[in-house]
Amino acid sequence: MSTSEKDSHSATASEATPGMFAKPQKEHEWLQQLVGDWTFESQCSGEPGKPAETFRGSETVKALGDLWIIGEGRGEMPGGDTGHMRITLGFDPARDRFVGTWIGSMMTHLWIYEGRLDAEARILTLDAEGPSFTGDGTLAKYQDVIEIVDRDHRTLTSRTLGADGTWTQFMTARYVRKS
Repeated sequence: MSTSEKDSHSATASEATPGMFAKPQKEHEWLQQLVGDWTFESQCSGEPGKPAETFRGSETVKALGDLWIIGEGRGEMPGGDTGHMRITLGFDPARDRFVGTWIGSMMTHLWIYEGRLDAEARILTLDAEGPSFTGDGTLAKYQDVIEIVDRDHRTLTSRTLGADGTWTQFMTARYVRKS
């Protein structure tokens, strides 16, 4: 195949399959600031009337090309166990949304994210559905909110939507980039 035939074939292939052979956009570049080695400390609310518990852990976030990031974390869990977590995040221009997944060794649910940045491009709010805290087998709406504080600090806040339409925060993690 000649060079011009290859160029023509490549153009035809990318035109025929939107989303293939994508070029990074500003949203993909935003994700790159999460790449690195991090430590975190999280506070999780427990049962009503009991104080929040504090847990520590670490996360390594790597780029998959210029379009995706993959995070691998491990952290303390209630009862002294260690949990292992994986997150993927990217941006889908066709949907104009950040997309991704989260899994943890402590549960069987695959969390599927869809979200948007705020106007200042500091806060990424990721919507998902997952098992309700009621334990009745129903699904509830959740949000994981990633805020960039500065180059070496970020937070992750998790909250759930109550029946009354208000969001209740149940976890906050503060991340610090390792030197």
